[in-house]
Amino acid sequence: MSSRKRHPSPNNANNINFTNDINYARGGTEQNSLQADSREDMDIEMEGEGLKGDYRNIALLLLLYVLQGIPLGLAGSIPLVLQSRKVSYSMQAVFSFVYWPFSVKLIWAPIVDSLFVPRFGRRKTWLVPTQYLIGFFMLFLSSHVPTILGDIEPSENSPRVDVYFLTAVFFMLNFLAATQDIAVDGWALTMLSRRNVGYASTCNSVGQTAGYFLGNVVFLALESADFCNKYLRSEPKPHGVVTLSDFLYFWACVFLVTTTLVALFKREKPGHSSEDELSCGVFGTYQQLYKLLKLPSLKSYIAFALTYKIGFAAADAVSGLKLIEEGVPREKMALLAVPMVPLQVILPWIISKYSSGPRPLDLLVSAIPVRLLIGGIVFSSIVWWTPYVKSTTGDFPTYYYAVLIIAYGVYQIPLYCIFVSAMAFNARISDPRIGGTYMTLLNTVQNLGGNWPVTVALWLVDFLTWKSCIGGSHDKGPELDCDNKAEAKVCSEAGGHCETDVDGYYIEIVACLIIGFTWLLWRSKKVRQLQDLKEDAWKCPNE
Repeated sequence: MSSRKRHPSPNNANNINFTNDINYARGGTEQNSLQADSREDMDIEMEGEGLKGDYRNIALLLLLYVLQGIPLGLAGSIPLVLQSRKVSYSMQAVFSFVYWPFSVKLIWAPIVDSLFVPRFGRRKTWLVPTQYLIGFFMLFLSSHVPTILGDIEPSENSPRVDVYFLTAVFFMLNFLAATQDIAVDGWALTMLSRRNVGYASTCNSVGQTAGYFLGNVVFLALESADFCNKYLRSEPKPHGVVTLSDFLYFWACVFLVTTTLVALFKREKPGHSSEDELSCGVFGTYQQLYKLLKLPSLKSYIAFALTYKIGFAAADAVSGLKLIEEGVPREKMALLAVPMVPLQVILPWIISKYSSGPRPLDLLVSAIPVRLLIGGIVFSSIVWWTPYVKSTTGDFPTYYYAVLIIAYGVYQIPLYCIFVSAMAFNARISDPRIGGTYMTLLNTVQNLGGNWPVTVALWLVDFLTWKSCIGGSHDKGPELDCDNKAEAKVCSEAGGHCETDVDGYYIEIVACLIIGFTWLLWRSKKVRQLQDLKEDAWKCPNE
């Protein structure tokens, strides 16, 4: 019920809107290889030093990762806003492309790592202009959001939301955030002392999660008139404390001020050793990627990573939007993610004990049928049950939200089993000689494997849904369909209303269950065999 990104971000991510899987971009950085390569050196230097000398650097890294999570969180909240404005699922599919930059950042990561102005700083060369651009994009968007979204209460006669323009702007925001992620991940290696470089991944996880929470849950709560009237005001008002324009403007100012301070007052220091810096250049890095992609073992891994999440697509991408469609307030959907935060922090630590052995994919394969059943059967049952518990005033009983929390909480167990197991296997097979490039490649494939099924699932919902016109005059014909906006308008003009005969969501749920269990029968044995390959099967050829 979802990314990324997670985280697991994104992807994301920590929202109970079911729309994103865990964001593997958080784990696919240079930090993994450095931690593996220098563990002995770190153990030697750890004695008696602690975080001395690195408190400010850790605080700065946390801030930079929080800023990175803001665009991701805002992008995660927009589908809920669009759904409340009666935007079609095919348009939701268009907007889902905004999550793709973190899935394909491998394409331009070597450029960010290799091209820079030495006098300004290897990482600041990209970080400073990237964050300035994010700030300016947010300023631009803050003044145009009312026009793009129509800025009126959602109704059948609402002006058409400019989803394509909205998608283009948020795609650029996430593209810039992904570029900032590459720069910050690289900077963390030299910003922190050798003994504390392991805290870089912690800063990444905590900061990006906090940023996503601020950009998603906090925004949706403060933007909701119901939430603000109930908890923040003594006198009710017809709007929330902030609007999307206000929120974008505030964070645009934060980006611009923070970036200016970093540019003026924070200096980069040289790497700990020559191995810390990418030495083969842009062309050499792309050559390494080409060699990796020719490995038979990696081809099998890519086939696995791009297909095993198909069965989760409908449950993850559509279930939350269906609940919004049935009248569940979007701010309450967002707030239901709050109780999940402790669980999402604890679960990876528990699961890592079972995935740290020589066969981590065994746990992944075992968790797939559990996730399929919970996502396919439990979530679709909740969607079907929702209109029956809705009161005449449009409210839902407390026990309904309790059921949502329990279902989503249980769903986290197989979800994190899959995430942690996949990350453990990635770390195990990654060639330490090119660990950063290798890990980024593996996690990019994992992200793509989650993103493309979600986009397809959203796109097909409207196509698989059949509606008919009920009531009204019969001079337009005895049987009037409502399968598109034009037909729905004719029905409305005839005095009728559209009712769903066949909901494409349930067709997709059944199809995903069939595909998911068929994949298990067809590919699970092959996936388990990947763990039996020798270490040389995963190494980059020297020639």
